[in-house]
Amino acid sequence: MSKRLRSSEMCADCSGPDPSWASVNRGTFICDECCSVHRSLGRHISQVRHLKHTPWPPTLLQMVETLYNNGANSIWEHSLLDPASIMSGRRKANPQDKVHPNKAEFIRAKYQMLAFVHRLPCRDDDSVTAKDLSKQLHSSVRTGNLETCLRLLSLGAQANFFHPEKGNTPLHVASKAGQILQAELLAVYGADPGTQDSSGKTPVDYARQGGHHELAERLVEIQYELTDRLAFYLCGRKPDHKNGQHFIIPQMADSSLDLSELAKAAKKKLQSLSNHLFEELAMDVYDEVDRRETDAVWLATQNHSTLVTETTVVPFLPVNPEYSSTRNQGRQKLARFNAHEFATLVIDILSDAKRRQQGSSLSSSKDNVELILKTINNQHSTESQDNDQPDYDSVASDEDTDLEATASKAHRQKSLDSDLSDGPVTVQEFMEVKNALVASEAKIQQLMKVNNNLSDELRIMQKKLLGKDAN
Repeated sequence: MSKRLRSSEMCADCSGPDPSWASVNRGTFICDECCSVHRSLGRHISQVRHLKHTPWPPTLLQMVETLYNNGANSIWEHSLLDPASIMSGRRKANPQDKVHPNKAEFIRAKYQMLAFVHRLPCRDDDSVTAKDLSKQLHSSVRTGNLETCLRLLSLGAQANFFHPEKGNTPLHVASKAGQILQAELLAVYGADPGTQDSSGKTPVDYARQGGHHELAERLVEIQYELTDRLAFYLCGRKPDHKNGQHFIIPQMADSSLDLSELAKAAKKKLQSLSNHLFEELAMDVYDEVDRRETDAVWLATQNHSTLVTETTVVPFLPVNPEYSSTRNQGRQKLARFNAHEFATLVIDILSDAKRRQQGSSLSSSKDNVELILKTINNQHSTESQDNDQPDYDSVASDEDTDLEATASKAHRQKSLDSDLSDGPVTVQEFMEVKNALVASEAKIQQLMKVNNNLSDELRIMQKKLLGKDAN
């Protein structure tokens, strides 16, 4: 942390002392017990970071601290502050409550169902309300009042709203005004630093023109947040964006191994994914990286306490109701990848992201290139490109089209920099290759099982022989 937490700080959910975690998108500090519930909700509900054992961009931590110190928690507990809520029996959790079900039920009601957030008067057209809120956000980000902007975002304002009269987005306004903490908040809620205004300028351009160099550098980092996070997960380093280095692509120790024809074909299929499908896959892999890293920090900081139980383990990515059931199933299957398989998948995602950004001639428009490098938080954005492309369902099916098979067999190459030579492929071809890889994987597993059985029988026979010799 940039500074030590004051002893007076309390968990936003149960008022317990000395919170050690933060919910970044909610602007709150939370204790270990409440964090165990937050982690089970998923990043689309709460993005958690440990305050001491997780690397923080300084201005991101400053943004969360500012929100917490200025009463951001009252946004999520608005109706609980009304004395009438006590009379109705509604109350927040306290430190003595059990995690399950007491704290868990309260936290889900607070953040997942937004049960205590102030509601606007109902209108016939909700889109008008969202547009009005977004226009208010557009005006508010030029000031330093973070909690006002968070309140607008909590009510439905869109961080990527393009103002029809002004011809720009809230992030353009915040960047021009040099409001770096507002830029952090907008980015957490999906604002894209690569978006151009009506004159073709990006928020980065406005930050540089205004002499806000720290903000400009941070916006570039945010723009590459997805690929930077994947690279850091593999090798503990991030690219040097100041000197024009935007990608680091590690190599596997066994990258010199010959690739099977199936693996080569599968890599071509990965390269042939539309930008929209590739972005979704990259975002899912990012979420899995976050889950694995957060799990590691969680286990390292709990000291094998009573919190480390089956009820607090997050074995795979929680369901995001905004995604299709098949995409959620594909996301959860990422947890089954062992360390080597997952690392090779991450490397190929990085390689293809670099190829797609640099190979602009393969794109039909400049907007497709920007899609690849959106921050993972753009899950909250309602923008959608490549609408004529098939849904993620065509890549991940319920049964045989495991992403696991693609990673375990197809992702063992240094990079995916080679150009496509056979043109686009059909979904049917893609699924045929994946099914073949699944079948091969099944045969390998069967052989390993037979081998284990033989090894067990051999050990039993050896014990019997040793017993006879002893007699």
